[in-house]
Amino acid sequence: QVQLVESGGGLVQAGGSLRLSCAASGSMFSTIAMNWYRQAPGKQRELVATITSGAATNYADSVKGRFTISRDNAKNTVYLQMNSLNAEDTGVYYCNTHLLWLGRDYWGQGTQVTVSS
Repeated sequence: QVQLVESGGGLVQAGGSLRLSCAASGSMFSTIAMNWYRQAPGKQRELVATITSGAATNYADSVKGRFTISRDNAKNTVYLQMNSLNAEDTGVYYCNTHLLWLGRDYWGQGTQVTVSS
């Protein structure tokens, strides 16, 4: 079992920055890939960024060059640094991991990010 708790969302002006954090429970954190998703009002949830257990990263085209995903295995925490925010980045951001051996996803409760233009 994995529990995920996000924090760091809020209201920011366009062009500003926010850093999201996701704290994970359990001793397996360092061995699993972690993801950030977001869901804008009226839209489907989309994958924003991924970081593997080996710290390889991948990003959606819409956030490349602006967002950075990172992890601190000593703190069981994954981060999403978001710079140059714009109104299209508004939404609820979710931390996620998929455990292959259980065949299931785990989600945090989400944190709201609102970018005012």
